[in-house]
Amino acid sequence: MTRVAAIDCGTNSVRLLIADIIPGVEGGALVDVERRMEIVRLGEGVDRTGRLAPAALERTFTAMRGYAALIERHGAETGEDLVKTRVVATSATRDAANRADFVAGVVDIFGVVPEVITGEEEAALSFNGATHELAGLRPARPYLVVDIGGGSTEFVLGSSTVTAARSVDIGCVRMTERHLRDGDPPSPEQIAATIDDVDGALAHVRETVPVDEARTLVGLAGSVTTVAGIALGLPEYDSSRIHLSRITATQVHEVNRRLLHATRAERAAFGVIHPGRVDVIGAGALILDRIMREYGFGAVVVSEHDILDGIAWSLV
Repeated sequence: MTRVAAIDCGTNSVRLLIADIIPGVEGGALVDVERRMEIVRLGEGVDRTGRLAPAALERTFTAMRGYAALIERHGAETGEDLVKTRVVATSATRDAANRADFVAGVVDIFGVVPEVITGEEEAALSFNGATHELAGLRPARPYLVVDIGGGSTEFVLGSSTVTAARSVDIGCVRMTERHLRDGDPPSPEQIAATIDDVDGALAHVRETVPVDEARTLVGLAGSVTTVAGIALGLPEYDSSRIHLSRITATQVHEVNRRLLHATRAERAAFGVIHPGRVDVIGAGALILDRIMREYGFGAVVVSEHDILDGIAWSLV
């Protein structure tokens, strides 16, 4: 058994997975010890300024200090002096001129250098984390794994391994700040501008990823899981019911319509929406809706396992 700690620092959230990797058939098993998520909005304003804001950095470092304490505690439980730890940062940090400030803070907290990975590396980790346990469901292959983040969305096509991948800058935070920031609810003109932006990016994805070959759409990350929770009518977030659920295109279209026509107060009343996602969930739902419309998918398989699990698997 190997105990590992994976930290995924995205545009909207910073997440921790402490897990035990158990050797065995079909690659072994990953057993959660601790799984945490904090909305820190690290990428706040990056699309406009090109820099990580001091307040956003401090919110992120505060969450990370708590994670470092958990890693130390769980390492002591196993008698290990050092839990294998990997810190990965994605879209917002890739785009920031002052990312050296982020790197220095992470080294101070965890004692490891964070990896500011490319979109393609992010895509591969997401694919590995999402598909490791899909064999039991036996969905048709190849899969198109879609990870809708805060700053970017990753598209990965593959069966047992990745055959094509593309990252494009259409995340829920980026689209909200660029187009939907003033609407309560957004105006038709704002929604139309967002659709144009998203559809343009989806056309670019087709240039390098043969999406029409995919037989199953697998959706990852908070926007997708939150849309699934609303579609399932959950009164509060329940990962056990959301994980590996199958949501139809009709359900996604309806959730998207409801969210884009709701005020902030009305969105906040959904118990399944994390408070930190209330401002950006409309853009996240729209991105998922456009993917399903443009690529012709009738349903999406929703996975709670994603890049965070891929980071954990990469440590053994």
